[in-house]
Order: sequence, then structure tokens, then C-alpha cells
Amino acid sequence: MALITWNDNLSVNVEEIDSQHKKLVALINELNDAMSVGKGKEILGKILNDLLTYTKTHFRTEEKYFARFAYPDTFNHRREHVIFTKKVAGFKEGFENGSAPLTVEVLSFLSDWIKKHIMVTDKKYIQFFSENGLK
Repeated sequence: MALITWNDNLSVNVEEIDSQHKKLVALINELNDAMSVGKGKEILGKILNDLLTYTKTHFRTEEKYFARFAYPDTFNHRREHVIFTKKVAGFKEGFENGSAPLTVEVLSFLSDWIKKHIMVTDKKYIQFFSENGLK
């Protein structure tokens, strides 16, 4: 069963960004599904690697639009991107050197972060992007 179920409340009304958010949610759900059958640690490294790779793509997409339309909260938003990337990179490094936190801790962080980031931080740009014709 999915930990995070995509619904309209998570939408930012930009098709490209929503599609990327759905992919991020799917990665978190994949880790949750593996954990539910006792295989979380077996795929944690893959999930962390996929998250790092895909979030870089996603963050570049958002930041491209921030630059194109001169989004006024770019600095704060980008700071959240940097903090997330460093945190996930730290989880990955810990996993690779054998000192990774429990899979549950990683899953909890990822789930909480993505919901908060989309529902609070990303929601701030919906009207701005809409006013600039981005859909």
C-alpha cells in the first residue's frame, strides 16, 4: 500500500513539475513497499541513488522556471533544495560506509520532506507561475 497517494492537493498546476513530483513520490513508495516485505535495506542504496539523480533533474526544472520568470522567493526555495540534496547525500554516504540510519528513519524523512516541500514551499509558486502562463 502506498505511503503517499498522489491527489490534486499535491498538484502545483504545472504538468512537468507534477509529473516529476509523481516520480519522487513513486520512489518513496517503492522504499515503503520494500520495507513492508522486509526488503528495505536491500533497496535503500538504489532508492537513495535514484533520489539524488532524479531530484537534481527536478530541482533544475523548478530553478529554470524561477530564473525565466524572476521568481521572488528563489533564494529560499533553492536553499531547501540544497539542504535536501545534502541530507540525502549523507544518507547515501552512510549507507555506503555501513553507518546508515535505519531505513525507517530515511523513509520518515523523505515522506515528511516531500509532503511539506510540495504542500508548503512549492504551493507558494502556483499563482506566480500561473500569472506567467506556465501550465
